[in-house]
Amino acid sequence: METKIRIGWNTGKFRQLVPWFTNKDISFIVRGRLYSSFVRSSMLHGNETWPIRKENEVALKPAEMRMVRWMCGMKLQDRVPSKGLRVTRIRRHNLVTTAKHIVMVWARAAKRRKSVGKKGMAYEVEGARPRGRPKKTWREIVGKDCQAHKLK
Repeated sequence: METKIRIGWNTGKFRQLVPWFTNKDISFIVRGRLYSSFVRSSMLHGNETWPIRKENEVALKPAEMRMVRWMCGMKLQDRVPSKGLRVTRIRRHNLVTTAKHIVMVWARAAKRRKSVGKKGMAYEVEGARPRGRPKKTWREIVGKDCQAHKLK
């Protein structure tokens, strides 16, 4: 739910900045930097602590591509691949990949620390669990991502 709220809020911020993002006098690279500074940074703010589940990925990818296509002046009918727009024009990586990278870096730093972060990562909540399959925890998701990238 928080992801949908973030997307809606950042879409509003993007619309406020549309004159800058669609200005033909500004190069695509500078537009990409502006987008990264204003919209992406607020969309990823605090993502070190929330697990990036499949439902978050499904919500984030189309929202990002909608904004990138709008910046580049492309429509879906133009049949231009998304990766081509994102990598060659604005020179930015996928939002989900960036978010996962930030989480893994933060997790590795928290493991090295001898502070509250390390204690918080090892904390187990007491009490009975609700019925059904439990949601994946942040630790499980980070561990899976680290294994996929062959990190410890």
